[in-house]
Amino acid sequence: MALTLRRREAPRGRYTPNLWPVWLVASGALAVTLLLGWSIYQFAYDYFARAAADQKPAKPVNVNDVLKATVTALTLVGAVLAGLYAYRKQLLSEGDAHRADASQLADRYTTAAEQLGHDQAAVRLAGVYALARLADDWEEQRQVCIDVLCAYLRMPYQPDSDQADHKAGEQEVRWTTIRVIRDHLRNPAAPTSWCAYSLDFTGATFDGGDFSGSHFLGRVLFHRAVFSSGEVSFRRAVFSGGGEVRFDGAVFSGGVVRFGGAHFSGETVFFYRAEFSGGEVSFEHALLAGGAVTFERPVFRGTVFSWGPLPVPAGAR
Repeated sequence: MALTLRRREAPRGRYTPNLWPVWLVASGALAVTLLLGWSIYQFAYDYFARAAADQKPAKPVNVNDVLKATVTALTLVGAVLAGLYAYRKQLLSEGDAHRADASQLADRYTTAAEQLGHDQAAVRLAGVYALARLADDWEEQRQVCIDVLCAYLRMPYQPDSDQADHKAGEQEVRWTTIRVIRDHLRNPAAPTSWCAYSLDFTGATFDGGDFSGSHFLGRVLFHRAVFSSGEVSFRRAVFSGGGEVRFDGAVFSGGVVRFGGAHFSGETVFFYRAEFSGGEVSFEHALLAGGAVTFERPVFRGTVFSWGPLPVPAGAR
């Protein structure tokens, strides 16, 4: 009997309830109902018997009253059980809806990831927008979607159109990816803000891009990133929240990188062993309000700097 009553374990990954056989449940329910009904009947009979004995003169027990009380009590118990069953059914329905949503979101993720790997630039662009919309809709996996977009920018990239491994339209896809990320960093109070999430651009190549007005509240990595050409803008960006932004080992070999009007408040931006070998880097009108910009063991060769209020590190000009 113990083996019969023991519920079988559901296979891993299955959500269908593993219920007992109908005949067993029906028999058990009938037995419990009869036992409960008999117990209520006995209790009600004893109660009415004591009440009848206390009367002067004593009266016999009215069986009809006992039966009515028993039926009323059973009806109340049945109503409670029905409510519990309805509640359980609602929980199961909500669970089904949640799993359906999760499955639909996972399918969207798979589709967007496949689009990012497509040969045609237009399809890759669609994948960028699809993944950004998915991040907005799927808060539980928002960081994963952000990581995929950052990983796309970390992929090998040849900006020179004369080289054999250059991809047509890839520059537009990458600039669009940066713009999509920036748009989610401009309003920290937005429900779909990415400001407090981690961003990893380690080893990425930037030949342009606009991060202007972004609020960096989390950890942002530009380790060994290469700023080779074009203009990368951090104008009016806000570095706050106690996190850190690291340009450790970054290479500024051409183009223009602007931090004009950036606000450093409660966050440190590190340029450890960064290499400045060409182009222009501007910190004009940057504001230091509790934050810091730290240069440690940098290499300065031929880069034009505009420092504004920042202290000029040794070796820079």
